[in-house]
Amino acid sequence: MKLKNKKFITNQLQRLRGLNMKERDNMQKQNKVKAKNRLFLKVYFNYAIMLTFFAVLIGTIFMKLYETNIMNDYKDKMEKQAKSISRRLQQAIMNDEEESYLEYLVILGELDDEEPDVWTISNPNAAIPMNKSLENVVLDDVKLPKDAAEVIEGAFSGQSMRRNGYYEQFGGVSAIVGEPIQVNGEVVGAVMLVSQVEGQNRIIRDSMSLIILSILVAMFISFIIAIVFAKGLSTPISKMRTTALELANGKYHIKTEINRKDEIGDLARSIDILADELLENEKERQNRDQMRIDFFANVSHELRTPITVIRAYTETLVDGVVTDPQKVSQYYDRMLNECKGMERLVGDLLLLSKMQNPDFIIEKEPVNVVQIFDDLIRSVAAISSEKNITVEINRDQPVYMMMGDYDRLRQMFLIILDNAIKFTPENSYIHINLSKQDKLRVSIRDEGIGIPKDDLKSIFAKFYKSNLKQNENGSGLGLAIAKQIAIKHGGTIEVYSEVGVGTEFVFYFQCLEDYMEKLAI
Repeated sequence: MKLKNKKFITNQLQRLRGLNMKERDNMQKQNKVKAKNRLFLKVYFNYAIMLTFFAVLIGTIFMKLYETNIMNDYKDKMEKQAKSISRRLQQAIMNDEEESYLEYLVILGELDDEEPDVWTISNPNAAIPMNKSLENVVLDDVKLPKDAAEVIEGAFSGQSMRRNGYYEQFGGVSAIVGEPIQVNGEVVGAVMLVSQVEGQNRIIRDSMSLIILSILVAMFISFIIAIVFAKGLSTPISKMRTTALELANGKYHIKTEINRKDEIGDLARSIDILADELLENEKERQNRDQMRIDFFANVSHELRTPITVIRAYTETLVDGVVTDPQKVSQYYDRMLNECKGMERLVGDLLLLSKMQNPDFIIEKEPVNVVQIFDDLIRSVAAISSEKNITVEINRDQPVYMMMGDYDRLRQMFLIILDNAIKFTPENSYIHINLSKQDKLRVSIRDEGIGIPKDDLKSIFAKFYKSNLKQNENGSGLGLAIAKQIAIKHGGTIEVYSEVGVGTEFVFYFQCLEDYMEKLAI
């Protein structure tokens, strides 16, 4: 019967675990991440798009600034050259050295094919215009672009001006610089330099090619760095996700194996701590399941014997096998005793279940522990006198007060005293010592057979019973009930025992004074 109960309960637990496994498998299928939704690709593509945007933006701005600076530098050079020519022409006019100026222009033109064209123009609005021999351009003979006309008009008004753009008359993209020629405070003409900027455009194009190449190389290197960065970010997160799914699947021994000193490392360590706690909880759950199986098996076993006895006697009486009035009376007495035993067992089980319920609260009131033991000594006097066992109590003060339930405390100490009398030989002593240290200390020591060291850790387990003859009628729930009563009173139990010498149970409780002081705070 006991084995069948264990097998049935085990099968039920396995069936429930199987259902949980199916739920976990379904959850794992639902949590599969599509390739396009993977963190690595999201991080990488977002980084790549951001990097490309900024590279194009910065490259465009840089190339525009570079082009502008190249043109401004070239126009500055032309303006400086125009000022130099204007000063030379001014000196030639003032010193009547037109011939030397013309030779200067010839030499200037032979130096470099890319030198700008020099235009000298007489100001028709001047009181004494520049000598026509020095003028190499007649405005009426040429069709000038609008910018060139503005430059000449600005130079006639005494301003230095410059323009650049595409001018079909000058053969393409060109730069224009105008400088006034002043003699005795009057603008007698203007010098205009016209130069195609093909060389500068070539420099700009070559430079831009290098800039673009540099941007592409930098982006390529950055993309590689982005891959490493995205991997470094997504790999541990993916590992933690896998670990979480494994934990959800019941594999609590798995760890992330991530050792980083950042927020991701903290998260990984938290998951590892969770795994350890889940593993401990799983072990505890398995222990509870086993205890539950053992509990039901033990209850079934404990009830099976008296039920079998009652059934056998009942069938015997019903069948009329026994007719002797004396034997019939004996059968009834045995059936009554078995019923009382089952009643006691069920009562103990209900009491233990109530005590183990975390919502169950004991109603406490001030209790004098001395009064409890005086009551107990009178109650056990009959059974102790049968074995000539003396129960003595030692105390150094008449009153030891604590907060508690009188009946529950009496039941707890009675269980210990009853066991002490049961396992103590005749003509012995049971010593009860009450004292107050940091807490109220209650010691019950017998001179009995003692408890083996290997059994000490099991004595508070439900249905624990030794194989001794004295324990054949016990339910194995007494010490478990005593421990739960102590816990509900905020107390602890310690057990010291030596085989052949005796056993001592020591209780520690909070004194009434400390309880009231704590309550006041």
